[in-house]
Amino acid sequence: LMDWDNKKVLAKGIVERVTIGNSFIKHEATGKEEITINHDCPHHTDAIQLILNTLTDPKIGVIKDMSSIKAVGHRTVHAGEKFAQSVLIDEKVIKALEECSHLAPLHNPPNLAGIKAAMAALPGIPNVAVFDTAFHQTMPKHAYIYPIPYEYYEEMAMRRYGFHGTSHLYVSKRAAIMLGKKPNEVNVITLHIGNGVSHCAVQKGISVDTSMGLTPLEGAVMGTRCGDIDPYIPIFLMKNKNLTADQVDTILNKKSGVLGITKKFTDRRDIQKAAESGDELCKLAEDIEAYRIKKYIGAYAAAMGGVDAVVFTAGVGENSSRIREKALEGLEFLGIKLDKEANKIRGKENEITTKDSRVKVFVIPTNEELVIIEDTVAILEGKYKKHTEYLYSFQK
Repeated sequence: LMDWDNKKVLAKGIVERVTIGNSFIKHEATGKEEITINHDCPHHTDAIQLILNTLTDPKIGVIKDMSSIKAVGHRTVHAGEKFAQSVLIDEKVIKALEECSHLAPLHNPPNLAGIKAAMAALPGIPNVAVFDTAFHQTMPKHAYIYPIPYEYYEEMAMRRYGFHGTSHLYVSKRAAIMLGKKPNEVNVITLHIGNGVSHCAVQKGISVDTSMGLTPLEGAVMGTRCGDIDPYIPIFLMKNKNLTADQVDTILNKKSGVLGITKKFTDRRDIQKAAESGDELCKLAEDIEAYRIKKYIGAYAAAMGGVDAVVFTAGVGENSSRIREKALEGLEFLGIKLDKEANKIRGKENEITTKDSRVKVFVIPTNEELVIIEDTVAILEGKYKKHTEYLYSFQK
């Protein structure tokens, strides 16, 4: 919850385990300690109402009543080719999102449930959808078309879409500011590394390529997702292990990545601890992840004809100095000189290369909520422009 006029975050939080039992809310008013309250939320409507009740609670809340809420912004994963920018939500938008649900079956339905719950809880209040895929709609056709029969694109819109758009947008703009330049003056490679991982080539302020594809399964090694593999592997498994398509889907999305390699861990902190204790599979998982990151840095530097900055963000990118160091090792030929002392940071915005490094590397904590808020305000005020022109007017 942000007080836009004063550019001040009033509160932040999350409701977890919605619909599956033992749900709870974590709530933190600015300047106060985070509190956790157990509260059953069998539906998303219950979760939205719990948030509103918490915000207006006389003891822990930050506003007197809901009359001060002027709008709600929603991070929405997949818009297909229907939307290339954030939009005010109406029935046409909801229908379009429903039509895109087959492209993101794990994400769009709960996104829609949250939208409908907010609209029911706050009747008459504007709701804005900010799409994960929108930032990547600037990719050239040669970057997003797959070399499969073209009619699949014509009939089913099968193409690269990319995700984590709000994160890549935010950190690329912050990188330009840290370089003392405008976004349209620099080339930036952004590395969003968490449980989900995606990389992006941002050329002169716009996305020209990204690692995730039709779905969030393609690209980098992730917590439980495989990323780039031989496309015949699913067919091979189905034929030789007598697996169904749904079983292979589960293997590639939920049992692969660093979990599949280590056999037990998705949290990179656990992997690092075990690797330092001699666990060979955990060492291998780190090496594979860092190697894949390195390959994407090289590929995107080539695709853009040079790079001015590389950004690490999200849970692992912001906190794992070990992964950052391993991924950057050997990239001196690109002009990257790591400052190992500066790299010993967690969750703080900082440059981690030496002063004479031709290509700068930054750690920048992402702020997707700010992107959502700025887009929402811009739409309501009639000031919405292209991402490259509007965002982060006050982030000096």
